[in-house]
Amino acid sequence: MARTIGSDGGRTEAAIRDAAINLIARYGYEAVSMRQLAAEVGVQAAALYRYFPTKEDLLFALMRGHMDALVASWRDASPGDGDPVARLSSFVTNHIRFHVERRHSTHVNNMELRSLSRDNLTAILKLRGIYEKELRQILREGAETGAFEIDDVTLTAMAIIQMVTGVIVWFRPDERLSVDEVTQTYHKMTMRLVGARDFREMPHV
Repeated sequence: MARTIGSDGGRTEAAIRDAAINLIARYGYEAVSMRQLAAEVGVQAAALYRYFPTKEDLLFALMRGHMDALVASWRDASPGDGDPVARLSSFVTNHIRFHVERRHSTHVNNMELRSLSRDNLTAILKLRGIYEKELRQILREGAETGAFEIDDVTLTAMAIIQMVTGVIVWFRPDERLSVDEVTQTYHKMTMRLVGARDFREMPHV
């Protein structure tokens, strides 16, 4: 059933974004029409174009918003320039929690890069690069101080990103493992992957 949205522009745009994320995650970008999206939000199709001139503008806004929020979440969660082991633990924890809480948004961001034009794709990949650079820096400093044993920082960073993002493929909060338990297990796997000499279990949050 379509939702009826009031005249508040901010609430309407937020409703459009939320509905678009859910529809695209379910059906795929190409299969979702602006008319279908308008019906889901409860507005006329023409109203969508006041917020997003094209369908790709909407997709790009969704993906950019996801990446901006991810970068900001790490900035807030980062313990600073201290122990690489603690920083890597915080990175893994924040990454998993962020993506579990935004399962549909993560799915769209991972699957719909192919639907972006070259310029928009470049912009999103740049944001990804900024975020992943943080992880590479942690690994590099850990290797330099002897906290980690890493042969290839870039490949190790890619492996960690793929591993912790992949949680959303299988994790369901109503099944046998909690977010805390999953995060704890992935913390241990990550530390073994980087050859951490001394690490402790994460405190439950």
